[in-house]
Amino acid sequence: MHTGASSDVDVGREGKQVGTVAFPYSIDRSPYYRIYLPICHIRNGKGPAVLLIAGVHGDEYEGKIALSKLIGAIEPHQITGRLTILPAANGPAVFAGRRCSPFDAGNLNRAFPGYPAGTPTWRIAHYIEHGLRPGHDVVFDLHSGGTSMDHLACSLACSLAEIGRDPDRDDRARALLVAMGMPYALLADNGPQSPTTMAAAGRAGAVGISGEFGGGATVTPASMAMTERAIDNILQATGLTQAPLLRPSDTTRPAPTVFLQQGAGNQFVYGRRNGWFEPAVVVGDRVKAGQIVGQSHALDAPGSAPEPYLAGTDGVVMSRRLHSHFERGDCLFTIGHLL
Repeated sequence: MHTGASSDVDVGREGKQVGTVAFPYSIDRSPYYRIYLPICHIRNGKGPAVLLIAGVHGDEYEGKIALSKLIGAIEPHQITGRLTILPAANGPAVFAGRRCSPFDAGNLNRAFPGYPAGTPTWRIAHYIEHGLRPGHDVVFDLHSGGTSMDHLACSLACSLAEIGRDPDRDDRARALLVAMGMPYALLADNGPQSPTTMAAAGRAGAVGISGEFGGGATVTPASMAMTERAIDNILQATGLTQAPLLRPSDTTRPAPTVFLQQGAGNQFVYGRRNGWFEPAVVVGDRVKAGQIVGQSHALDAPGSAPEPYLAGTDGVVMSRRLHSHFERGDCLFTIGHLL
């Protein structure tokens, strides 16, 4: 009663169900309080099993909105197999509009494999990895840059070069990245034991893929179109659906996907001391090692010379910090190597 998750959705039942997953969590105001996460499960015969997740971070909105729309639009006869949708994975963070949970400051994408008797973020992580993910063939986790970051639109998977990874699963992940139709695909060197959603999918025997669809804690017509198109493309590529559900009249033909890799320390530009940053490049720009990507100003010392910041490697600017004011240790830019 005090640690386990419970749900009013029966994943073994045919048809469409929309319900909740509940996590008991005692708080000062309510000793028997429950945290509720929305969930949708649709089953129609035998076929692939796909899990769609959004809201791992509460201030990233394209995925949550798109999956909410999908829940309203989809009917069992439109799929062959099983589809599970978790549109607000870290519910406390989602409903507070924050990256991390207001209950425990937990970042769900750093909490896997979780802990069933822990605080809410770790309980949710444990449920997703051990209770929800097993039995799914593909897990697609949707992200964006959130409040503090602008991110290059891209599909995402773990690096295919990691030692000990399943080559067949990696080949399928790469094919799904291309099928998603994004302009870029990023291979990240996180490691199979990392506390992220993609590593958790691999540990559960599924193909784990992700994507970044915007930033700035807002959505645009372009970012929503790209998100919805990616969801439609993934569902069709897995064989779960035969036609687009979110954008049935979309005739967009994507350009070839450019592959990037990220992981080395010199691909990140960090603040060396507190200041106010003036960028010289934007997301999507190609940069060379040693190129000035921005400069820091000391507004508390007017007239002092700005401090330049340099790219540590060649590549494409993947993300940049949106807030000009920064502190030492804040990441200002990330850079992806062209493959």
